[in-house]
Amino acid sequence: MFAAMALLSAGAFAQSKIAHVNFTEIVQLAPEADAARATIKAAQKEAEEEFQSMYEEYQTKGTQYNQKKDSWTPAVREAKEKELRDIEQRLQEFQQQISQELQQQQAKLFSPIYDKAQEAINKIAKAKGLTIVLDSTSALYFDEAATTDITADARKEMNIPADRTLEQLQQELAAEQQAAQQ
Repeated sequence: MFAAMALLSAGAFAQSKIAHVNFTEIVQLAPEADAARATIKAAQKEAEEEFQSMYEEYQTKGTQYNQKKDSWTPAVREAKEKELRDIEQRLQEFQQQISQELQQQQAKLFSPIYDKAQEAINKIAKAKGLTIVLDSTSALYFDEAATTDITADARKEMNIPADRTLEQLQQELAAEQQAAQQ
């Protein structure tokens, strides 16, 4: 009985139409992803400017403390030390909070893109009569020759230009980052 079930299962699996898609490529190259990255970049820049402003305040007060601490009374010195510790704590809390908020913003902005990509893949799979679609970026192993690559179909469905590649995107992002550092 077990052998019969195994043969039936193997036969059903063999009759399955299996495809694969590069889901990361579809999501990252989607036109909406460019807008999401621009929004995140603007938020990061604003956060960096705010952090820099807070840090400059900390440096100014630290320099003032070092220059005048010997002339201050113990009560004034203690108040200034507390003020410096408070600013330091605010800097740390700001960094942690902004990091979390930027991650949440990224998830929020990319969620509709993931959903749209999934819908496109579902539509293609149904149209082609596929029973299984693997994500080629996360599958541990699959025989590409035994599956159909629907990445090009998904790219078309998502309005991704045929000549745009992940390598180009990575080069663009690296160039932007390098220009921002200069």
